[in-house]
Amino acid sequence: MNATDRTPADLLRSALATDPTRPLVTFYDDATGERVELSVATFANWVAKTANLLQGELGAEPGERVALLLPAHWQTAVWLLACSSVGVVAAVGGAADGADHVVAGPGQFEAGLACSGERVALSLAPLGRRFAQPPAGYADYAVEVPGQGDVFQPYGAVDPEGPALVVAGAELTGAEVVERAREDGAGLDLVGPGARLLSSLSYDTWDGLSAGLYAPLAAGGSVVLCRNLDQLGEDALAKRIESERVTSTAR
Repeated sequence: MNATDRTPADLLRSALATDPTRPLVTFYDDATGERVELSVATFANWVAKTANLLQGELGAEPGERVALLLPAHWQTAVWLLACSSVGVVAAVGGAADGADHVVAGPGQFEAGLACSGERVALSLAPLGRRFAQPPAGYADYAVEVPGQGDVFQPYGAVDPEGPALVVAGAELTGAEVVERAREDGAGLDLVGPGARLLSSLSYDTWDGLSAGLYAPLAAGGSVVLCRNLDQLGEDALAKRIESERVTSTAR
């Protein structure tokens, strides 16, 4: 990664410029059997579309707070980088009544109604399927995002020293997210561009966010993000580690 990168969105741009075809996020849900692999280019395209939705359709402005009521999931990772691209604060698991906008998944729709701003619902179903009927008070992400532009340009420069992330009660700037992610890389054995980390940690802590997205991105590596890994036996896990060329784990 470029030493001058100051925000998570900067890290993604550098990854895109370096090797757009390599895997960045490989997602498993062992409750549904889902597997999704996103290259840097595919992930960046989802981020661009989501950032355009956030900035253009939802009217989110830098400094505003978006409550992400979502589990560890590839679409959550997309929203985290989209928030960084726009310059809004991603409040992971944050209170909806204190947010300007809310993005919620199954089990969180009622809580998200406490937000008086724009609300977006994610089905988190395999292949990102639409809802048969979106939750009342919400726009369906799977309906809204496909028509968004593939290139994103923020209305203004994003300040690396501005608040960017809130998790487990701690607020971090974009620069702090990047710095901590880089520091975490060594402890997670993320060495070199071929580093591939398997993480089953929740996104409700910094450690989970770092292992599940930020540290592999900062190290030029990739993440195998596993949801419901407790439903996978040890033999099957060993096979996954081998087949996915995993170099380190965070469980």
